Amino acid sequence: MAEPGPQRGWFVFGFRGFAEPRGGGARRVEPEPGGIRVVRPAWSYTGLVTGRGRLVLQGWLAGALPGHCQDLLPSESHVLLLRGAVLEAWARGAGLCGGPAWQQQLHPGEVAGPLPLVPRGYVTPQPPFLCPLPPALRAQKLVLGHEHVVLLGQAGTIYTWGCGRHGQLGHGGLEPVSEPRLVEALHGMPMGDVAAGGWHSVSVSEGGDLYVWGWNESGQLALPSKALAEKRAPAAASVSQHEEPCAGEAKLKLVSPKAALGAEAAAFISIQAFPALLDLPEGSEVSKVSCGSRHTAAVTRTGELYTWGWGKYGQLGHNDTASSDQPRQVGYFPAKGLRVEDVVCGPWNTYVGAVEK
Repeated sequence: MAEPGPQRGWFVFGFRGFAEPRGGGARRVEPEPGGIRVVRPAWSYTGLVTGRGRLVLQGWLAGALPGHCQDLLPSESHVLLLRGAVLEAWARGAGLCGGPAWQQQLHPGEVAGPLPLVPRGYVTPQPPFLCPLPPALRAQKLVLGHEHVVLLGQAGTIYTWGCGRHGQLGHGGLEPVSEPRLVEALHGMPMGDVAAGGWHSVSVSEGGDLYVWGWNESGQLALPSKALAEKRAPAAASVSQHEEPCAGEAKLKLVSPKAALGAEAAAFISIQAFPALLDLPEGSEVSKVSCGSRHTAAVTRTGELYTWGWGKYGQLGHNDTASSDQPRQVGYFPAKGLRVEDVVCGPWNTYVGAVEK
């Protein structure tokens, strides 16, 4: 008899509803034997497709839908499903009862997915549900921000469109763009992955380099954030001027909050309108990236997970509720002897797929 392979599993940390304590640490997700094939978090619930093809909803919209499901896109108004050769949008308020509010039959031989990509366009979990793409634009991946779209082309090129007021389109300005437009700053550097947060965007080159652009209010680009520096300044000012340093220790001096903040002011970045290269600690190469509303997570090629940005609900995985504008490795997985393979960020939480080393 063959020996069983390494155990795989999914874990979640971050927001699980307002009744749950914040920053409560990681929890394993296992709705049934057979594993999880697809993880799709919305704000108040998460849709899972199990290894058996069953749709399971967890959170404020809970339960299971009969029949086989390949993929889904959840939102607070609708759940969009791919079931066989049919796309369906179910109204969330109806508790997925009755019938779908919208349906689209795929043509014979057409293949959809991974969602939001479908033949000749893409879908969204809000009306009008189906959006066309230019026929000449061949996509391998498409991701949705709150107000913008990022598309990864077959040749590794990146196109963006939608609202640009936070620099999330990467074209250097803050104007909206109505049609897919090439991100020229990355042209000539083939990309292998893209992700879209609420108002920021991230891409990974085929060589494992990480590029970030858009809004940095909570440090979600891992660039210096004024809001986070303002929170750090009182801590810098709290060092006692009466304590004498021990031998070998650096001498500390009392610094006013205004002076501490002023020292960093020149380097603050609120909006990064062009893609910026971001180096992870130890020169780690990235294999997978995902974005929440205001946080970011990256998996390295050696199986480590780094997170940064808004952390109010513990979504950064460091067993606290602090935000950070610097990438930090999540220590939970190496401590448990696990190698991270995948990450999927919800708006306020983070799902992590890991395997035993």
